[in-house]
Amino acid sequence: MSDLPFDPPRKSHAKVAGKMLCLAFAMFGFGYLMVPLYDIICDITGLNGKTGRVSVAEANATQTELVAEDREIIVEFVASINQGGSWIFKPMEKTMTVTPGKMYQASYYAENLSSSPVVAQATPSVSPFAAAKYFNKTECFCFTRQAFEPNGSKDMPLTFIIDPDLPINVDRVTLSYTFFRSPDQS
Repeated sequence: MSDLPFDPPRKSHAKVAGKMLCLAFAMFGFGYLMVPLYDIICDITGLNGKTGRVSVAEANATQTELVAEDREIIVEFVASINQGGSWIFKPMEKTMTVTPGKMYQASYYAENLSSSPVVAQATPSVSPFAAAKYFNKTECFCFTRQAFEPNGSKDMPLTFIIDPDLPINVDRVTLSYTFFRSPDQS
């Protein structure tokens, strides 16, 4: 006989193992779905500074229909370089006063300071948070990777329109780009 007052049931071990296995599968599934869900939430809410991309036709239609002539917004352009980059990256204009509903153009300058060819890309961010979904770009260098020759430089255009439905309490929008070397150099 055993010194234990009772024998623990063996069925409870199998039940606990089954629950742990189900929990592991649920965690894997949730982790797998996080990126697409995050992208959808960011697109809908403008979270993380994601801006809209509209076609030139959509922008022209908005421009002719809904110009808010009585309102001005200051757009600030900011540039930063990711760690380890040997670049010059800057906006050609620091600020611009715009009217919601009209299309505008701005430009950034980038220069590869290294002696080897490099592929780079910029990621945008808009603040305040509430303005991100109203800041729409028709042309932007951030949509594609940029190839630079050794010591090469580029003027990179940006065409944008601010939706007239931008909340009335927003009178200043900051468009910030972080420039970095693309992990895929092909």
